[in-house]
Amino acid sequence: MSIRHYNPRRRRRGGISPNARNFLYALVGLYILLQISYPLISGEALRIVTIATIYAGATAMIVHGHLSYGLKYSSRYVPTVFLFGLGIETLGVHTGWPFGTYQYSPSLGFAIFDVPFVVPFAWLMMVHPALIAARRVSTNWVFLYGGALLMAWDLFLDPLMVGAGRWTWEVPGAHVPFTPDVPLSNAFGWLLSGLVITGIVHLILPRDRRKESASLVAVDAILIWTLFGGFVGNLFFFDRPGLAVFATLVLGAILSPYFFSSWLSNKD
Repeated sequence: MSIRHYNPRRRRRGGISPNARNFLYALVGLYILLQISYPLISGEALRIVTIATIYAGATAMIVHGHLSYGLKYSSRYVPTVFLFGLGIETLGVHTGWPFGTYQYSPSLGFAIFDVPFVVPFAWLMMVHPALIAARRVSTNWVFLYGGALLMAWDLFLDPLMVGAGRWTWEVPGAHVPFTPDVPLSNAFGWLLSGLVITGIVHLILPRDRRKESASLVAVDAILIWTLFGGFVGNLFFFDRPGLAVFATLVLGAILSPYFFSSWLSNKD
């Protein structure tokens, strides 16, 4: 009789160290907790939480990109998206194109060319998840899916910030459905700029994940929370029930192929 040794099948991709994983999840958890506190506070505390939320979300997604794709990814992603965000926002503030005419409040802190320094970090927070989802769903139309996802995400973001007085719009004509204080041009501006930045980063950033890579749990958590938190917040706390339903349907429809593909392939 022989003794056969059992060797478990190795996974094609190993995970990151427990310390790195815990750090990443802590950043995502901090981002979500800060958003949960948003409707419960006001005044200076709300201003600080607003800024901290963006920095926490951006840091979490930068860290995830680095742990998943390596230094080549993160060292290209950060300056590219930061400079694009700053550039497109500067163009928008000073010309009204492509988003429409708007103005930032001094409450967001230090500004460059009248654009608060924190604003490009919102782009850093949003573009990485959009790229991950777009690459999973499509091969030839990554830029289109990513742009649509960023536009849908902003259906929740802009009304929240406008309601808190972080920026104001001129709305001379049509507005976003159920959002009379945000012009429809903003949605088209986000779609256009989203197409461009997603296309750029898709071309210049690595596509193959590291051998020891972070899973997609952090990205999935951000996307799910954006959908769930946006729906609950607008329905129960921000008195925008129409927006809660409309934006949830739009963002949910766009995210459905990504989550269905993730479930179907059963990949990290």
